[in-house]
Amino acid sequence: MTHFEVFGLPPGPDLDLAALEQKHRSLALESHPDRQTAKDAKTRLWALERTTQLNDAFKVLKDPVKRAVYLLKLKGVDLEKDGEGRVQLPLEFLEDVLERREELDEARARKDVATVRALAKEIGELAAKALATAQDALRQEDLATAATQLGRVRYFGRFLEEVDAFEEEMSS
Repeated sequence: MTHFEVFGLPPGPDLDLAALEQKHRSLALESHPDRQTAKDAKTRLWALERTTQLNDAFKVLKDPVKRAVYLLKLKGVDLEKDGEGRVQLPLEFLEDVLERREELDEARARKDVATVRALAKEIGELAAKALATAQDALRQEDLATAATQLGRVRYFGRFLEEVDAFEEEMSS
């Protein structure tokens, strides 16, 4: 059963998040293990497994990047797989990311918060654009473009995680 099927939703990059949250809440209440304590062991085990399934599916579907990566996987493109079939990003993109990381490292060393935030804003915009392109590609069944754009989103995400770590370090 796919994460979409768990919630009775058609697979796709677009979801009504409020409706997803409501459906999750409703299904979670129905099968919550605390409501099954007086039942037999088989029913209690089912409730625990169902709750885990609901939470796992919800975690993936509520996040647009995880949802897009999951959609690709359902269509046979596994971005998590190493080796053959792995997404190859253009050399120019990788060089650009490397240059930006060096800029970030230099700004972090100088404790230049303004530069770090400016880089984060720029990368955040690039990530949003790449995600939108990937979602459009998924709507059109262009799996190669979706995979490439999601590969970019992952690089951008790691960059932004470094920014978050720096900001956390600066605030403590």
